[in-house]
Amino acid sequence: MHLEDFNYSLPKDLIAKRPTDRRESKILICNKKKIINFKNIFSELDKDDVLIFNNTKVLPSVIEGVCKGNDVKFTLLKNFQTYFWKVFIKPAKKVKLNEVIKFKNGLSCKLIKKDSVIVEVRFNQKYEAVISYLNKFGNLPLPPYIKSHSNRELDEKYYQTVFAKNAGAVASPTAGLHFNKNLMQDFKKKNIETIFTTLHVGAGTFLPLKNENIKKNTLHKERGIISSEAAKKINIAISEKKRIVAVGTTVVRLLEACYSKYKTIKNFNEDIDLFIYPGYKFKVIDKLITNFHLPKSSLLILVSSFSTKNKIKEYYDFAIESNMKFFSFGDAMLLDKYEF
Repeated sequence: MHLEDFNYSLPKDLIAKRPTDRRESKILICNKKKIINFKNIFSELDKDDVLIFNNTKVLPSVIEGVCKGNDVKFTLLKNFQTYFWKVFIKPAKKVKLNEVIKFKNGLSCKLIKKDSVIVEVRFNQKYEAVISYLNKFGNLPLPPYIKSHSNRELDEKYYQTVFAKNAGAVASPTAGLHFNKNLMQDFKKKNIETIFTTLHVGAGTFLPLKNENIKKNTLHKERGIISSEAAKKINIAISEKKRIVAVGTTVVRLLEACYSKYKTIKNFNEDIDLFIYPGYKFKVIDKLITNFHLPKSSLLILVSSFSTKNKIKEYYDFAIESNMKFFSFGDAMLLDKYEF
């Protein structure tokens, strides 16, 4: 399997640069080749479906500083040892080892390790102070193909899910962006169970796969959390042969990683780096609500594993012909697991 096998051409006008007002979008019901308004998704769900959501919250982790007169943009990715962070730095060539980057209001850091665009730095303030600084001055890390200037108020409105709770992600679990508060309330009215887990989306979501041989690629680790209560509910649903519907590929990675390791869904708080590619046998997920993903991305490879590469190509071609919108702020699709 080669990376080029997961490439496709997309007209630029089908890339959603901003969300529509009121979270209104469309969804392709793949097994019927039917497009409906997302708010009508209940016509495709019933009491035998259990929806699993990712309630991670995106950190305002983008800050801008100066190093030797050069402007530098940071996306803070992961904290360790109190003062130390892993950081996505742009432009990386402007900052050398042991150089100091200064930010406004007295925050600064020193670059202590550099292997690529992801570096390690030591801040002059502890974790809690840095988080406070981000909440005051940081911006949300929007996908790199969105070139417009950040607007913290609008980004908080449109790039956080309405159920975002646990801060720690550097990207939104975008399938969840289609759900507004009214839809979430309607699940209760229709007796459709909803369960919340957490996967803090990491740097890997922004970085391209490097190796043309699919199997030689690895993903960056992401922290996944399943509470005891959520695990119990999911296991009961599986035992009752209900359909497990993942809202987003993040939920797929979390539940499949947990089950692959422990042969059950359990109380879980670990880093995961499960890379799902064709040939993987799904053990938990029966249906998937997901957006349309970038060419040659790990997410496109995941959905191609879930519903076969040929089927995904067919669905993507149909979506393009139907002028559906793609990527993080775009439309969605409802996929059934391919039964081998």
